[in-house]
This record gives sequence, C-alpha cells and structure tokens, in this order.
Amino acid sequence: MHGHRSRTPEAERSRRWFMNKALLAGGVAAVAAMTGCSSNSSDTAGGSSSYGGPGGMPSGGPSGAPGGGAGGMGPGASEVKYADFKGVTSDGKLVDDLYSIHSTDVSTDGIVKAAQAFLDGLSAKERKSATFDVDDDEWLAWSNVDGYQRKGVRMGDITEKQRDLGYTLLGAALSADGLAQTRNIMKLNAFLGDYSGGGRATLTEGAYFFTFMGTPSTTKPWGFQYEGHHVAINYFVLGDQVVMTPTFMGSEPTSATYKGEKITLFRKETKAGLTLLRSLTSAQQKKVISSESKAGDNFKAGAGQDNAQIAYQGLAAKEFTDAQRNKLLELVRVYVGNMNDGHADVRMTEVEDHLDETYFSWIGETKDSSAFYYRVHSPVVLIEYDAQSPIAYETDNRNPSQRHIHTIIRTPNGGDYGVDLLKLHLENDH
Repeated sequence: MHGHRSRTPEAERSRRWFMNKALLAGGVAAVAAMTGCSSNSSDTAGGSSSYGGPGGMPSGGPSGAPGGGAGGMGPGASEVKYADFKGVTSDGKLVDDLYSIHSTDVSTDGIVKAAQAFLDGLSAKERKSATFDVDDDEWLAWSNVDGYQRKGVRMGDITEKQRDLGYTLLGAALSADGLAQTRNIMKLNAFLGDYSGGGRATLTEGAYFFTFMGTPSTTKPWGFQYEGHHVAINYFVLGDQVVMTPTFMGSEPTSATYKGEKITLFRKETKAGLTLLRSLTSAQQKKVISSESKAGDNFKAGAGQDNAQIAYQGLAAKEFTDAQRNKLLELVRVYVGNMNDGHADVRMTEVEDHLDETYFSWIGETKDSSAFYYRVHSPVVLIEYDAQSPIAYETDNRNPSQRHIHTIIRTPNGGDYGVDLLKLHLENDH
C-alpha cells in the first residue's frame, strides 16, 4: 500500500466546502471563490489567493461559472469517485470493446526511469505526501483554478535539483511542444500574479503539484498527475501503453511578456480549428455552426465532469472530403501531439480508426480574432477549445476573447485515467 488510500473526511469536507461555498454564494462571490479570490492572500501551498487585476473582478462571472461544473472550474460537490467512474458518454451508455491491452512497440522505459528518479530525489515525507494507490480517488480530484486545494509535492517547495528531475519526467512523458506549452502556461500564471499585484502563492511558477498513483514500472499499472492553475496532465502507464487524458491546458492571458520573454499560447489550436472550418462548404458550415453568438463559457467536459453526457453535435467526418478529413486529423494531432511522439502516433491510429464517427461542431464567429468554441467528438476522443470571458486580466471588456482560452482532451467511454485498461489488466492478469 502507498502513502494514501483515500481522502480523510476532513480533506473531503475541505474540497467540497471549496465548491459548495461558491455554489451558494452567487455573483461576484461565486466567481471569487472559484477562481481563488478572497480578501486575504495566502502564502501556504494550495491556499486561497487574492485574484484580481487592475481592471477589477467582473460583476458577474462567465456563463456557467457559478456552478463550477460544465465550465470546468473544479470538482467539489460534483466530483466523481474512482469506483463510480464511467467516463464521458454521448448518451449515458458506454460503447464496449473500444480499448484493449496490447503492445505498442513504443518503450516507456525512459518515462519509468525519470519518474523513479524524481521519487528517489524526494525526502521520505515528500514522497509519502505524493504517493497514492493506482485506483485512488485522487486521480479525479483535479481542477484548473488557482486556489483549489491540491495534494502532492509542490514545485515551489522543493529544491532546484528536485524540480529539474520533475521537468525531466515531463520531458520524457511529453513532446517538446507539450513541455514548452506546459512551462509557458506556468510562466503566464506567474505573469498574472505580478499583474494582480504579487504576493499570491497560487499565481507563481511554483504552484504546480506532482502526485503518483502506483509505483513506476515497465509491467505494472501506474501513473502520475501534474496539476495547477490552467494545467492538469493525467498520465497513466501500463507496460508500453500510455493514456494522457484528461489533459486540460489554458491560460489568462494567452499572450504577454514575462521576464523579457514574449509568450503567446494556443496559436496552433486556434489556427487549426479555423483552417478546418474554412475548408468546409457553406452547406457543411451550416450543420457545424450551431450559433454565431458565443457565451462567456461554453465548456462541457472540464473538471468534475468525468461522467458527463455530451451528445454528438455538428457534422460527422464521414461527410467530409479526403482533404477535410486530413485537416480534421491535423487538428486532433495538435492536441494529441502534446504527448511524446511515439505514443502520439499510437493515439492517432486509434482516432483514425473511428474517423467516420468523429463530429466537428462550432459556436461563435469565424474571423481570425473571433472568440469561438469548437468541439471534436468521437467514441475515443473528445476535444474542446473555448475562448472565454475575462476573469482577472483586462476585464474592462467582459466579452469572451482569445485572451482567455481553455482546452481539454479526453478519452470517452471509460478511457480517461486509463480506467478501462486497468480494469482489463485486473480481470485478465490477476
């Protein structure tokens, strides 16, 4: 057994208190609670933060924010337990026989070694705080908000050498682009902290946490989670198979200069979505675009939505031309490509096997600078891109814009967190 089996009643109440307070407060108070805002700043890991820039907080949060559910603000009262996990479905019914245990011929040795090296570099106390059983509820307890109470080892609380080992693990698990995007999200989180006046422990590069489920192994199931404001990477490993979902990536702002470095995020995600949409005929676009009016938050599959029912919308790729299908695959590859190249190739094969059943839908206008939402959805992949209303940066204009973007990729029908693979492993190998 590892350092944790399940949350204590005290910890459970603490997490649920976080969201229940937001649910009951409404208006500004709800948005403040859910984004880590409070009248007092805190220097403790996982504490609340005083979140609001010179523009002040909005008088009301983005559409869907007070509930904290579909918008992906955090699990809280809607959190699903591991034992009750079903996965995102289109109608509440699981599609069977989508996943199998097999060899991918893509080694995970480097990931295992990097994970073990990171754990070996921790003190006994740090290691215990970051280690859970492979089927622990902690998998599902992630959130993208800054003030959410997290467990594990906080990057800002360990030594530079230990942090470097953590980044080496991320480098082994992710592609070069995926690592760069993760690090740049962290940097813009720190930029937001400076913009908001500084002194917020949750708005720094150090406010990101590692947790490990199971023990790194080339044969037995295990995984890790890397989580903080606007980043949640769930990484499950079984032999040479990898599941890197749910992975949430977002930022507010999406472009700024931090310590002399100009950072701009989500250009590829924005461009690939527009490229696919513009390749469609006007008749196809009418089926894909459900509305040109964009809400402040159209997100459906965020934190706490592990068992969400999300119906297929838009147009299926079976009605696309070959050129359009290729553009759809290029769009999916932008997100899948955040994992290391070999396993990204494996994942793309899985997506291609269900390409005819892959739907593309859109909300919003279609200019380069427009705020829009799009979704790619099949039995084996769910991707969302959402340009949202400002919460803490340049809030004088409350309309949704590309200055605040949320994205997520999931594996529907029980694939997230490697749950289906773990069940198969336990049924067949034990």
